[in-house]
Amino acid sequence: MKDNFQWICDGVEMPRVDAAKIEKWISRVAGCYGRITGPLTYIFCSDDKILEVNRQFLQHDYFTDIITFDYSRGKLISGDMFISLDTVRTNAALVGASFDEELLRVIVHGVLHLCGINDKGPGEREIMEAEENKALQMLED
Repeated sequence: MKDNFQWICDGVEMPRVDAAKIEKWISRVAGCYGRITGPLTYIFCSDDKILEVNRQFLQHDYFTDIITFDYSRGKLISGDMFISLDTVRTNAALVGASFDEELLRVIVHGVLHLCGINDKGPGEREIMEAEENKALQMLED
């Protein structure tokens, strides 16, 4: 399982994450959707970098907390997830969460996308939020 996960920093300092605990958690979350974890890469970056990625690959001209590139095949989830630590910090302050809490939410958000949960259509944001909350509860258990 350990070889399936990569934690990379692009121009930012590595946030404090308990990689072993998070990797086990992500695998449990994926299992709830009948999926298994394949290669998953988390790239922590700045707002400038995520804006560059958003413009280059998605033709979007705005900041975001996470961009997930999905390479999943069947039940095997796989992907690259760019996470802007700047936006995570901003969003944490906006919702009254700690940076660490918001970072965990964003980390699992990418995995939920790989498991087939969307958040762009009508009512989908609420579904995603509910699934994030269920996943975060699993980390506490």
